[in-house]
Amino acid sequence: MRPILPALLTAAIASSLCAVSLAPAASAEEVVGQPGEHNAITDVPGVHVGQVQSDTAPFLTGTSVIYTPEMSVASVDQRGGAPATKETDLLSPLNSNPGVNAIQLGGSSMYGLSATNGIIRWLEDRGEGVPLGSAGVAPIVPAADIYDLNRGGDPKARTSAEWGYLAAEAAVDGPVRQGSVGGGTGARGGGLRSGVGTASTYLGDGIWVGAMVIVNPAGSPVDPLDCSLYGVRYGVGGEFDGYQAPSAQECDSEDSAAAQQTSEESLNTTIAVVVTNAPLEKAAAQRMSGNAHDGMARAIYPIHTLSDGDTVFAVSTGEGEPLQINDPADSRQLNSIFNAGSTTLSRAIAKAVLSAESHDGRLSYCDTYPSACADMPQLEQWRTAGAAPDVTRPEFERASRALKQTPVPGPGASRSAQESDTEDSSDSAAAAPVVDGGGDRGGLVGSPDPTTLAIGSLTAGGALLALGAFAALRRRRPEAVALS
Repeated sequence: MRPILPALLTAAIASSLCAVSLAPAASAEEVVGQPGEHNAITDVPGVHVGQVQSDTAPFLTGTSVIYTPEMSVASVDQRGGAPATKETDLLSPLNSNPGVNAIQLGGSSMYGLSATNGIIRWLEDRGEGVPLGSAGVAPIVPAADIYDLNRGGDPKARTSAEWGYLAAEAAVDGPVRQGSVGGGTGARGGGLRSGVGTASTYLGDGIWVGAMVIVNPAGSPVDPLDCSLYGVRYGVGGEFDGYQAPSAQECDSEDSAAAQQTSEESLNTTIAVVVTNAPLEKAAAQRMSGNAHDGMARAIYPIHTLSDGDTVFAVSTGEGEPLQINDPADSRQLNSIFNAGSTTLSRAIAKAVLSAESHDGRLSYCDTYPSACADMPQLEQWRTAGAAPDVTRPEFERASRALKQTPVPGPGASRSAQESDTEDSSDSAAAAPVVDGGGDRGGLVGSPDPTTLAIGSLTAGGALLALGAFAALRRRRPEAVALS
């Protein structure tokens, strides 16, 4: 029997290699405890991500949207002392709201919450939201924003409804770009440039957990003992292959000291979404969001300060009988999902910091500690995978036109006449040349200077008055005109 054993082993290995080579990519990725195909929140079925940004001065901000084509159960846990949030009360298990259509993680602090208006309009145009009968739909878009005002040069250079509309348009279910993009464009982690990170975990039986985060804390993701990242120790599936603790020389440098500074007196915030396709009741979703804060605490120190607005949303895209926190039969599966959400968020935080790139004197982790990242070719993929278009002037103006509402009909006016007027004005706006105004916004939208408009109006008015006087004079005293 012994001579036959090596032959059997060889045949078994060959057949297994053949099976692996013929297996579809998706099945090869579905290994329990490992990341999915994209190692991103979009590995969870039913999740799309869209991101836009600008880092052209005076802008340094952006918007990220987590969109679920089917309305999904969601809740939230908010633990920082200075949040910039919207529609979070709807997500309480005590309230009747059935779910969400999308969640915004954005920049521009409380001002950036207006970007949700663009997401809402995009959803309304698609007929997505809570049905309101003849009134249409009510899209549900909770939001949390980080504080990044004035980091690009002007505190008024911030996101708006147009940015949200463009981000929603960009939402897809494929790879997700990480680093200094989307809502993380102006993010800082302690003294380091930071950004967006995402990760996923497969739990078996078709169940996925994913996380997406914008890292902008008052605390630091760097362990002062050896300058390593706290979150890297939770890596799975070789995602952090090649990473090593920085050299002693780099760890003792002045750049390192600046990178580890915390700034509890300034305004900050780390915000995240954790998602599963397991069906959850609303209370279980809230419990999942609360447990995920443990993952934040493992990867950042200090966390949940009075100047942070740390917020975690939890979403369930699953269908079927929901898992319930007061049903002992569901406890084991729920604990597995909750723990995976926490750990996946820790990994996403580390990926956000590693993916960030230096900008305008603010160093990234990998530029501060180059020896830590030197053997990580995967960083380039994280920084370039997926789409994250810049907000340009033409795109901003296109979104502005798309957001124009049909005017409220006046008494006796027909709807068709109103729509015709709107189409005519839209066509005129589309054909009109761009007029730069007083303050340039880094290539973004401009508007005519108010003084220019006033002078133009006076000039036009004066010309009309002169023509009127001339006509009257000709009617009354033609001989005087002829002589003059």
